[in-house]
Amino acid sequence: MIANSPIPPAVPAGQLARTPQPVLDLPHGLELRPWLPGDADALVAAGQDPAIRQWNLLHVESLDDARKRIERMHERWQAEQGAIWAIARSGGGDCGGKAMGLIGWNDIDLTGGSAEIVYWILPAARGGGVVVEAVKRIGRWALEDLGLHRLRLCHSVANPASCRVAAKAGYSLEGTMRGALLHADGWHDQHLHALVQGDSAS
Repeated sequence: MIANSPIPPAVPAGQLARTPQPVLDLPHGLELRPWLPGDADALVAAGQDPAIRQWNLLHVESLDDARKRIERMHERWQAEQGAIWAIARSGGGDCGGKAMGLIGWNDIDLTGGSAEIVYWILPAARGGGVVVEAVKRIGRWALEDLGLHRLRLCHSVANPASCRVAAKAGYSLEGTMRGALLHADGWHDQHLHALVQGDSAS
């Protein structure tokens, strides 16, 4: 958006940073909570999983690297650039349950009212609909609580599982972005899905 525009920002600056990152409930005794230093081992495990490395371009080689990434997650919340949660069993208190996945918003644009989702889940937690429920939950938070207008979900056309997640979570397929992301095996076309204010999420 152009500086000094007469159009006000979709979400006022400071609205994200001035509030603590919330814990969001999920069905079946799960929750979305902020990442903790003790979750570093889950990030290392994700960095070693072939599917997560392939589709998320995630490379975490050590616990120290993982802890630094967790610190950056909290820094990005304060900078109003990202909002990243751990998918975990409800554990209560400050400890939380063991992290089994990651989900959140990258490229948050409060002025333009948009963000792009990022997620992965460890192998032991796959196949039970956990990701779909998590995508729905952070979509409600982003649209209803934060006040964003448009949410994007992008993935390689070679990753049909993410297409199914998007459809089940109510994200409409808007088109294909050619040569949009460089993977280890070359440039991939990406599907663009979106959910906007007024859509009916599944």
